Amino acid sequence: MTGAARVAVLTVSDRSFRGERADASGPAVADAARRLLDAEVVELRVVPDERDDIEWNLRRLADTGTADIVLTTGGTGLGPRDVTPQATAAVLDYEVPGLAEAMRASSRAVFAAADLSRQIAGVRSRTLIVNLPGSPRGAVECLEVVAPALPHAVATLRGEEGHPARARGSREREET
Repeated sequence: MTGAARVAVLTVSDRSFRGERADASGPAVADAARRLLDAEVVELRVVPDERDDIEWNLRRLADTGTADIVLTTGGTGLGPRDVTPQATAAVLDYEVPGLAEAMRASSRAVFAAADLSRQIAGVRSRTLIVNLPGSPRGAVECLEVVAPALPHAVATLRGEEGHPARARGSREREET
């Protein structure tokens, strides 16, 4: 991957948006993105649990090319105002289900209710969007799980890399 990944962090929380609670998850995710991905954090924003607000921000960040990766934190549970997955699904060009599956599988070992998380991941334009849980610890732990795959995803979306399995397969066929 050429250059640092540009990461935007979108915290979805009514209470943080209203100023009733400090946003701990967004800064924790931003710090983890810098540490794990050597990322440039281009935006850190708090929005309410409103589907239209979430969709608008995801579209803005992806369609303007502001971010290579948008990490959302919050709104992935079963509550009536937990609408982050629906908002994300509405704006995606396609899903990348393996990322959400990996996060749930890893979380299952430490959190019995991990399977109730509805986080998703996918691509809009050339931007990867990943939903993370709302707790700072859960969000960082999930980012740690998928972080090894993200540089390749960004490079591929930027058009910098071909598919590694195809490249290996091509070389193997040429050698035989």
